Amino acid sequence: MTLETSIEFLKGIGPERAKFIKNVLGFTTVEDFITFYPLRYIDKSKIHKIGDLTEDLEAEIQFKGKITDIQEVGYGKGQKRMTAKFRDETGTLELVWFRYSKWMKDQLPLNQEIFIFGKINHFNGNFSMPHPEIEIDEKKALSGTLLPIYPGSEKLAKRGLNNKFFQTVLTDITKNLHSLIKENLPQNLRNQLNLIGRMHAFYHIHFPKDLDHFEHANRRLKFEEAYFFQLGYGLKKQHHKASAVGNPFPKIGSQFKNFYDHVLPFELTNAQKKVLKEIRTDMKKPVQMNRLLQGDVGSGKTMVALLSMLIALDNGFQSCIMAPTEILAQQHFAGISELLAETDVKVKLLTGSTKTSERKIIHEALLNGELSILVGTHAVLEDIVQFKNLGLAIIDEQHRFGVAQRARLWAKNKIPPHILVMTATPIPRTLAMSFYSDLDVSVIDEMPVGRKPIITAHRREKDRLTVFRFAKDEIEKGRQVYFVYPLIEESETLDYKNLLENYDHILEFFEGKNVTMLHGRMKPAEKEAAMNYFASGKCEIMVATTVIEVGVNVPNASVMIIESAERFGLSQLHQLRGRVGRGGEQSYCILMTSDKLSKESRTRIKTMTETNDGFKISEVDMQLRGPGDILGTQQSGVVDFKKLDLLSDGKIIKAAKTAVEILLKNDPNLQNPENLDLRNYYTKQYKGKNKWGRIS
Repeated sequence: MTLETSIEFLKGIGPERAKFIKNVLGFTTVEDFITFYPLRYIDKSKIHKIGDLTEDLEAEIQFKGKITDIQEVGYGKGQKRMTAKFRDETGTLELVWFRYSKWMKDQLPLNQEIFIFGKINHFNGNFSMPHPEIEIDEKKALSGTLLPIYPGSEKLAKRGLNNKFFQTVLTDITKNLHSLIKENLPQNLRNQLNLIGRMHAFYHIHFPKDLDHFEHANRRLKFEEAYFFQLGYGLKKQHHKASAVGNPFPKIGSQFKNFYDHVLPFELTNAQKKVLKEIRTDMKKPVQMNRLLQGDVGSGKTMVALLSMLIALDNGFQSCIMAPTEILAQQHFAGISELLAETDVKVKLLTGSTKTSERKIIHEALLNGELSILVGTHAVLEDIVQFKNLGLAIIDEQHRFGVAQRARLWAKNKIPPHILVMTATPIPRTLAMSFYSDLDVSVIDEMPVGRKPIITAHRREKDRLTVFRFAKDEIEKGRQVYFVYPLIEESETLDYKNLLENYDHILEFFEGKNVTMLHGRMKPAEKEAAMNYFASGKCEIMVATTVIEVGVNVPNASVMIIESAERFGLSQLHQLRGRVGRGGEQSYCILMTSDKLSKESRTRIKTMTETNDGFKISEVDMQLRGPGDILGTQQSGVVDFKKLDLLSDGKIIKAAKTAVEILLKNDPNLQNPENLDLRNYYTKQYKGKNKWGRIS
């Protein structure tokens, strides 16, 4: 028997069962069975006393005693259940069968010492056990190990593939573990991290002697998954850096110094300084930088990006910053232009709406080097857009751009530009540590001084008049208000508030105030006009859809009212909330919902009202949606772990990442004798899989 042996040759399976198992579970080899891990374990090593039972007991437990007094009790419409008394020397317990046959009643061992096992129910001071397992043989009843409970289904059970079947098959397989399982981690690493051997890990994950043996096995298998995942990305990054020649930016010159000393409108936070130092260290080297910058809404990523572009300029290179929407690109352009107004740095905006005459001027200025910074959308990727010497490319909201699009940006220079990708959607640290292992990750986890935390409140339909009055009071103070809707117009299938219908209600209630509208069906020029109208302060209220989720910066806006908030995901709610709280005044986010909320919706709303921390919110989001949904469909496959939990196993992931970094620093091609088993396992296991790196 080997790991590649077909399951049809396993005892108790055969060709027909093998075909069925393949169709239902996707199992074809012995290795598939070994990595079919139990959901949980039951402990049959102890005999409990009925007299010791407590109301809060939830575990499945075992008793020794006798069955007496069997009865059939009618209930419902012609239905019957069977009950019996089970007694030990300390008390009595009721046994219940809701589905039973006559042969079952006749075969119950009356007044005979037996063992029963099951989960206890408690009702009106009485204890009962529905559908207990019954065992007469004491040797079979009392197990010296924790017994595994495997994932099952009614479809499997109907074909006799129940938990006992899986226990039997795995028992036979584990007898051969010594020849099946080869060690794949170096001895010194196992000693250093107190990891048990691989063979023992597989045995004790299926049949642990006790909880301690299970925990050691579980930790070893989780670490192994994290380690080889990190190794793949480590090799990928190593290969990239070996071939990624970049232009070094060795100096800090007059443009950066003048801006930093005389123009910078505020003191950088310590987090911004730390990230800027990491970027500066990268760009000094003749190797292409590939760095992800994470930062919550309003944490100051754009300022870090601008300072990085000034470093490029001081070294004789151009920069570009690319955004996914015109509104966000316009926002970046307006902000950067304002900050650089007192300098001689030239900045231009290129989007799909840029006129042909203006495009020609931009193209010429890029080619002759007069234009230092280009802000744009996908229009930057067009072949006609050529730079004289592009040295730094910044991609905002990076998850909205595909790999092919980013590659086209890299090709804008003979020597690829340094790459800084930014996201305002916080990704759980463990997820970033895993998925973005091929990038260097920087985090701005500190908000600028003076920012007041946004107060978030949950209100229902009965509170609408109060909410509207509150918004009117804020407007009277000179503030501005957003109303955000999930739909533009009424839907036949979705019962949510819509923009067009409620726009008239808002006009009526806020009579005399200036109201503008913004949604995705409007033409680019109309969107820009509406946004500029609101940003100018002449308009007090903006009624919009989620088109304002990114790229709208109006410091005077202090109230965000999100209608049908249960319709939005946590990430969207957090992004929308980030549109207020950008000035010095106290800001508010009001989540309006219907009275009936699902459990998941209640969790989202509660999370939003309890914290402003984007990273905490992203962790709850991952618990609700899963890591694949957060990363997007194209990337979800990379987190298909059988044991590792990206949310709760941060320490293991960090330990694996550190171990891989040390390994590749000391032995980049895994050629040392102590690493040969590791190399052989990696090469065999992951050869040909695109997401894994290569070994030279």
